[in-house]
Amino acid sequence: MQRRSLLQGLAIAPLAAAATTKIGITGFDIFRVKVNRRGNWTMIRLRTSAGVTGVGDASQSGEDNATPRFLQQFFELLKGRSIYDIEWFRGAVQPEIARGGPPAAVAASALEQCLWDIRGKVHSVPTYEFFGGRIQPRIRNYANINRSTEPRTPEGFAAMAEKAMQAGFDAVKLAPFDEMPRDLSDRARIEEFTKLGIACATAVRKAIGPKADLLIDVHSHLDVERGLDLARRLEPLKLFWLEEVTPATPIENLARINREAPMPTAGGESIRGVKNFYSYIKAGAVDVVMPDVKVCGGMWEMKKIAALAEGAGLLVSPHGPASPVGNVAAAHVSATLPNFHILEFSFGEVPWRAELIDPPEQLSAGGVLPLTERPGFGIEINEKTARKYAVA
Repeated sequence: MQRRSLLQGLAIAPLAAAATTKIGITGFDIFRVKVNRRGNWTMIRLRTSAGVTGVGDASQSGEDNATPRFLQQFFELLKGRSIYDIEWFRGAVQPEIARGGPPAAVAASALEQCLWDIRGKVHSVPTYEFFGGRIQPRIRNYANINRSTEPRTPEGFAAMAEKAMQAGFDAVKLAPFDEMPRDLSDRARIEEFTKLGIACATAVRKAIGPKADLLIDVHSHLDVERGLDLARRLEPLKLFWLEEVTPATPIENLARINREAPMPTAGGESIRGVKNFYSYIKAGAVDVVMPDVKVCGGMWEMKKIAALAEGAGLLVSPHGPASPVGNVAAAHVSATLPNFHILEFSFGEVPWRAELIDPPEQLSAGGVLPLTERPGFGIEINEKTARKYAVA
């Protein structure tokens, strides 16, 4: 009987596998929730002919109102196709992404995220199994307090950093130079903003203590000479890294800062595709590569970029001040990367963040994001919370 049962099981397995290829894409839902002046969150849920659904994050493209249009356009390409047509879909949307920029890239990524979530559910395995299997026992997150801090003063940043530490994080990031106008040329004014940014960073270091990790993002506000001067002035703060000091072009500027800065450097959040990351990595622009799952080309592209970085001996820390859905999608790839470093978590933006997904988002000590063995991403969008805080 046991042998007969085994043979029957082996006979049925191919049929079951074949049946899954017939699962098609049938519809999608958009959930847009109000966050703050720095942008809202846009999440989607893709529906299939088998009743299985998948979720994805299409937040913070820089043009929130344009993203739904691209979601609709790209969904029409997917409609009726198999849930396994991921590589086909990635190729089909490339011309429109080249024309449409970030909103198109973010929309395409969100749909791809959904497909990976659906795959996991169909096969009853966590999505990370499709990316090589989990090798990272813990997914550590740092608290990005930049999007939630008000007022943007040393005292304001320090207060939010203290809240992040109380919430269990042991690494904090801020971008204290954001108020500096990008077209500013007056040396005295540049120095004024620089001193204020350093004061904010110093206040946060004092608030979190000497053992916690401090990350500073410059958001490309400086030229190479002022950037090197800033790196020297920040050296006493013992930074975990210094991020995107100058614009990405000319790339030689970032490479010089990377060579001469006394701390590690990081960046790459707005770069799309392996091809563009190749030149960035080859130039020696940073020590830590930061692809954003929403921008870089999706989960599969992030895996490729990470492999490229691994070949160059670099670490990977996915960028992503995103909704909980986006964090989970990035975490499923991160769990499979031998060169994973740390993941970004947008801290303190809204008090109901954890309730936006089911089961609720819950980080453990050290900002560790747990990944379960539930199928797919292991989460669903909490419609009640999404409706309560929906964009009007």
